[in-house]
Amino acid sequence: MELNGRPATAGELGALASHNYGHFTTMRVEDDRVRGLSLHLDRLQGDCRVLHGADLDLDRVRHLVRRATAGGPPVVVRVTVFDPEFDIARPAAKANPEILVGTRPVPGDLPPLALGTAEYERDLPELKHTGLFGPLVQRRFSLLGGYDDVLFTDGRARVTEGPTWNIGFIRDGRVLWPGFDRLNGVTMRLLERIAERAGIPSSQAEIDVDDLPGMTAAFVTNAAAGPRAVRSIDGAELRVDDPILTTLRREYAALPGDPL
Repeated sequence: MELNGRPATAGELGALASHNYGHFTTMRVEDDRVRGLSLHLDRLQGDCRVLHGADLDLDRVRHLVRRATAGGPPVVVRVTVFDPEFDIARPAAKANPEILVGTRPVPGDLPPLALGTAEYERDLPELKHTGLFGPLVQRRFSLLGGYDDVLFTDGRARVTEGPTWNIGFIRDGRVLWPGFDRLNGVTMRLLERIAERAGIPSSQAEIDVDDLPGMTAAFVTNAAAGPRAVRSIDGAELRVDDPILTTLRREYAALPGDPL
């Protein structure tokens, strides 16, 4: 893990560990390329302006990611932006955000998920911020309940997102994305483009918990694993070999990355 291109010290990570105020993006780097790189960079810039009131040097971000991954095997990279001098008493003070880059191995083939629903709404869901306590404790509760992960709903029982992923549904030959109170994820946006090119109807929709038994298939999306099938939600079985999902997975895997 490097901060501005050098090993991070415990002291420099103190503000992030203590206050958890920052934002990030997670990307998969293969052969010095990233699917949806411009979308990741746009996210970092936009979230930095909201949370820190500052612009981010995106060329430096690319340089630091190249430095951490050059010549190595495929990895998942997390770029976290935070201010080591952040003061909880003065959160509106001028910020000097810095860039933390960490890597982890690419996951292998992942089995379909069994999800349980829970009512929970993230703070500022449109931002990919580091405030993960709430989502992760809900994931913990779901795992203890015998599920593989948790699917969030809002106070009106509308489906939104998961702790670290978006979700898409397949019904009547089309892809449906929840349209409320969720992150506009990079992988989700890439799959929307793939669906359009493949002639698969795709749209945002209000999806209630009561609509879930009528879905044919579902999949979760993030940059680390791409689209991953869901086998059940609250015990209701879903098809994991739906041909639309098969097409999305194949076309996503073939999608060329952008050079770092």
